[in-house]
Amino acid sequence: MKNQLNNYFGFTKREYNAMLALMAILLLVSAFPYLRPLLVKNQAQTDQAMQKALQELVIVNQQKPTYYANIRNDIEDSETVKNTTFFTFDPNKIGVTDWQKLGLSVKQAQSIINYRNKGGKFYKPEDLQKMYTISPQKYQALLPYIQIEATGAKYHKTEYPEKPAYVKKTAVIVDINTADTVALDEIKGVGAAFARRIVKYRERLGGFYKKEQLLEVYGLDSIKYAEIKTQVKIEPGNIKKININTATFDDLKTHPYLKFKQINAIIQYRKQHGNFNNVDDLKKVAILSPENIQNIAPYLTF
Repeated sequence: MKNQLNNYFGFTKREYNAMLALMAILLLVSAFPYLRPLLVKNQAQTDQAMQKALQELVIVNQQKPTYYANIRNDIEDSETVKNTTFFTFDPNKIGVTDWQKLGLSVKQAQSIINYRNKGGKFYKPEDLQKMYTISPQKYQALLPYIQIEATGAKYHKTEYPEKPAYVKKTAVIVDINTADTVALDEIKGVGAAFARRIVKYRERLGGFYKKEQLLEVYGLDSIKYAEIKTQVKIEPGNIKKININTATFDDLKTHPYLKFKQINAIIQYRKQHGNFNNVDDLKKVAILSPENIQNIAPYLTF
């Protein structure tokens, strides 16, 4: 019959199958509004079933004893305590026997003793309820009889020696070429560290010939210099000088104003041309700049 229809309408087999598929899709689309309520109803029933299962799971979980409750019940049920006698007690002092008189089992009492042996202490009655071996009911029964001896502060405060009172430095005037580190430390704004640095740099220089050279000390900036410059002085004649015509490389190598190449150039010029007569002769050493000569001149003799 299908072949007859194909022949009658002129459809090929592929076109006929495509037409059937299209008709099936149109039929489903037209029927969807009638099927949708049934689908929604089934989904709602599924959601209700899941909610009920979750509620039952929560109830079971709430009824399940916790880990510590199991331990407490095991200890409390391990021995039946009879003839309970209540009396005033300090939980930091009584032993196993007294705890038993108060209604605790041997295991309960021993766990409290172990806690105390490890450094545990009860500072207020409420601390006793932290012991997992004592149930809330037992704690309420014991509470009226707890009397803890006052022991002062809960935590021991470590005593430290008192710091010496700060003594404000008085204004002084110090010769920075002759003062030692103790005297330099007396300058307001100069501590022990700066005092050591000043002395160390002074030894390399051979002494300061002007206050501004303090700015060359490591870490001593313009702010610090402005603070201390009125407290220092420089006496003439306290500078260690070097004879430029007899000085060796070792005599000059530590001076901060000369580099190794400049020292070698001075010595080689002196060997080739003879002694230097004055500062102007140093200008003939090409490697020395006017600034080098100006800085080093106060430390030289000829």
